[in-house]
Amino acid sequence: MNSILCKAGFKATPGMARCFSVTAVKNADYSCKLLVIGGGTGGCTMAAKFARRLKKDAVIVLEPSSDHYYQPLFTLVGAGVTSVATTRRHARSVLPDRAKWLQDSAQSVDPKNNKVKTTNGHTINYEYMIIAAGLVNDYAKVPGLTEALKDKSSGVSTIFSQDYCEKTWSDIKNFKGGDAIFTYPDTPIKCPGAPQKIAYMADAYFNKSNVRSKCNITYNTCLPVIFGVKKYADVLLKIANRKNIKVNYKTVLKEIRPAQKEAVFIHTDDHTKQVTLPYNLLHVTPPMKTPSFLQSSEGLVDAAGYLTVDKYTLQHTKYDNIYGIGDCTNTPNSKTAAAIAKQSYVVEQNLLRTMGATTPLRRYDGYGACPLVTSYNTCVLAEFVYDGVPRETLPFNQASESVLAFYMKRHLFPFLYWNFMLKGNYNGPEFIRKIINPLGRN
Repeated sequence: MNSILCKAGFKATPGMARCFSVTAVKNADYSCKLLVIGGGTGGCTMAAKFARRLKKDAVIVLEPSSDHYYQPLFTLVGAGVTSVATTRRHARSVLPDRAKWLQDSAQSVDPKNNKVKTTNGHTINYEYMIIAAGLVNDYAKVPGLTEALKDKSSGVSTIFSQDYCEKTWSDIKNFKGGDAIFTYPDTPIKCPGAPQKIAYMADAYFNKSNVRSKCNITYNTCLPVIFGVKKYADVLLKIANRKNIKVNYKTVLKEIRPAQKEAVFIHTDDHTKQVTLPYNLLHVTPPMKTPSFLQSSEGLVDAAGYLTVDKYTLQHTKYDNIYGIGDCTNTPNSKTAAAIAKQSYVVEQNLLRTMGATTPLRRYDGYGACPLVTSYNTCVLAEFVYDGVPRETLPFNQASESVLAFYMKRHLFPFLYWNFMLKGNYNGPEFIRKIINPLGRN
């Protein structure tokens, strides 16, 4: 049976009786009610929501990767708490059975004719489309970074990739002293709190391994503040000071010189101001950008390549049958999994109204959450909406280090992700907040 399916253009996978992905046919034409570009957090969640509402195979998910990762745990992988294997599932196992998976990627979008061309030469005709393409690491923007990441002995790593987050742990574990530098780039990134989280975790491990007195920790960020929400910035700055972590603002990594173990930084206000720092350990948060098909999709994106959507309805500003979700949109919110959970309900309800030829009514308030781990058993659970306004779920002040928040980050959130969110059954903590924090104290 599998050989027959393969000859017909279907790629067999374990559990073949359950489902399959289409990959082998060249220059094929496909048609669907809803096309979802991207099989990450946003894509899986939206595919699950609509696959159960529409006919079988009415939803096509365009996603090239065979693996799906729970990226919020990469910080803890980098700190040696868990392994990258625990963050991974096969893509087919997290995509809905009733959706068709094309293991391919978008090459170009023709929104005027409702068509997408894929890298493998397929054409997909859609009635409606959700773009959930995420962000990609732009290593090439920092000369020397790619070379350094590939060199196991370079002392350079990043938690922002499944390929290198275990290298971060190796570097931290083997660090014997010297200069440890952590960076934040001058582009939008996934999880804006993560660059400093790994610095806090490194500090905690260096104390455990008795090398903290032999090292200097520096956090260089492009931002003018340590965190974008003042309530949490105030406590994080105290934590950084307590841990004796030097924070340099408006400071961006420009180049790495692996042979000399030097990192070159520029000042955001004056690029002629340049400083070269030696390092023994360098954790880089790479610059990020949207995938190339969006970068070249004039009329769909802004000047930086981000999908232009209404920040409240998440509907495209020009094409009513297109919605966006997650990191690839130009909404001014923190790019986190928690944000996608809240966005998913808004997109679901508004797209259903669009399909019914009515005006979208649901509004996304910019909700995002960032569990900022500060040690191996403490965490500051930041929650906020547009304009940096705190919106907390728990009935106590979350702007403090909490053991409960750490175990929520470590165990509860992954459980919700795999068992509820990716199945389309979790829209964020709003309903929990109404029960346990009815007064909305922040």
